[in-house]
Amino acid sequence: MSTAERIMIGWREWVALPDLGLPAIKAKVDTGARTSALHAFEVEKFEKGGLPYVRFRVHPLQGRNDIVRTCEAPIIDYRTVSDSGGHREKRYVIITHLEIGGFSYPIEMTLANRETMSHRMLLGRSAMHPLMIDPAHTYVLGKPAKIKGHYTKVVKKKKKKKSKKRTG
Repeated sequence: MSTAERIMIGWREWVALPDLGLPAIKAKVDTGARTSALHAFEVEKFEKGGLPYVRFRVHPLQGRNDIVRTCEAPIIDYRTVSDSGGHREKRYVIITHLEIGGFSYPIEMTLANRETMSHRMLLGRSAMHPLMIDPAHTYVLGKPAKIKGHYTKVVKKKKKKKSKKRTG
């Protein structure tokens, strides 16, 4: 892929993970991380059609623990990963599609509890092949319109029919 075909992004961007039902989530671009990581809690392994799957919950918006999505994905690996502090832990690895700046492509993603981290997702360097990073800027691609609206369902109230009383 030539430089002209790549898309410029900042050191953090809004992305979508449509396979997981996550239309908008902030991702910190981390060239020091090989594999991308997604905040996950209540992680549970199960079988579906005889294949190993993982079910997990996500708070997709930082600081909004009232917004929760339950996700499922096939497990492709269970590997030891070192975090930025050098701590090693076993994590489930899934493949999911990333949407960013008009591109959509599959990436590997580890599941980790990132509750105390500044971003719910890290975009690792193995997911950056169509991207160029400008570390001096953030949100080069902009902010999705009505982010909160992506995660709330509007419930329309049914109109009550007025009953007509007959007299006579």
